[in-house]
Amino acid sequence: MNTLRTGILMAAMTGLFLVVGALLGGSTGVLIALLFALGTNLFAYWNSDKVLLSMYGARPVDAASAPDMYRLVEQLAAEAKLPMPKVYVTENPQPNAFATGRNPDHAAVCVTTGLLAQVSQQELAGVLAHELGHVKHRDTLTMTITAVIAGAIGMLANMAFFMGGDRRNNPLGLVGILLVTMLAPIAAMLVQAAISRSREFEADRAGAEITGKPLWLASALGRIEHAAQGIENHPADANPATAHMFIINPLHGGIGGLFATHPATDERIARLKAMATRDDGALPLPETPAVKRGPWG
Repeated sequence: MNTLRTGILMAAMTGLFLVVGALLGGSTGVLIALLFALGTNLFAYWNSDKVLLSMYGARPVDAASAPDMYRLVEQLAAEAKLPMPKVYVTENPQPNAFATGRNPDHAAVCVTTGLLAQVSQQELAGVLAHELGHVKHRDTLTMTITAVIAGAIGMLANMAFFMGGDRRNNPLGLVGILLVTMLAPIAAMLVQAAISRSREFEADRAGAEITGKPLWLASALGRIEHAAQGIENHPADANPATAHMFIINPLHGGIGGLFATHPATDERIARLKAMATRDDGALPLPETPAVKRGPWG
């Protein structure tokens, strides 16, 4: 059901993009918008992971530089029947994590040094399993494309506003152009946020199934949420369009409700607790207070 809903929302966002293109230049504008959408999506498909990882100054780690975390990712990926993703660490005091990549064969998971310093081995397993859930469901590509289209809608709306649009083909004339150029970016934000919220719930469920221990992720979400509220994430503040990629919203302030890119953490935790009806089948991880930190921090 969530997959169907995501598809409908993405179709709505694409349609909105074409409407703004039509306002900008009539039938020619639709064609330009369509070509632009194809171009931006192709770029996002091939390069989004590199751009995102570079944006956050992420550095690759391996079995030699981060043996504990690397083996943990390896174990979780095998449990999820996924290829081993690339593993990255970014210097950031805020505990958080994200996944990127166009498909499971070209995926990467990235955690902050703040996360490694503040969570237990079991909580880290829950977080990494959540990110692998995104990879398994190809959410990383979906969320990247929606971010690109949302940004393109905003850009086209600004162009229509300053260039005047095609008033001849707009029955509402200048008023119609003004309304659409103001409302289209808001509508795009609403659709993007709705897609992001639905995918977070699915990734939570998938992550809990991978570890067999929903409470590991529930505990991690509560800890990350509490810590993130008091610790700035400056790269995310500078690039707010990427906030929906993280397991917990890295931004401070913002707008809740329909514009929220993440579901309420309390609701996510409640759903995970409802899943925790049995403890069998969980991965045998040691109850260590934290993963050993590597040479990056």
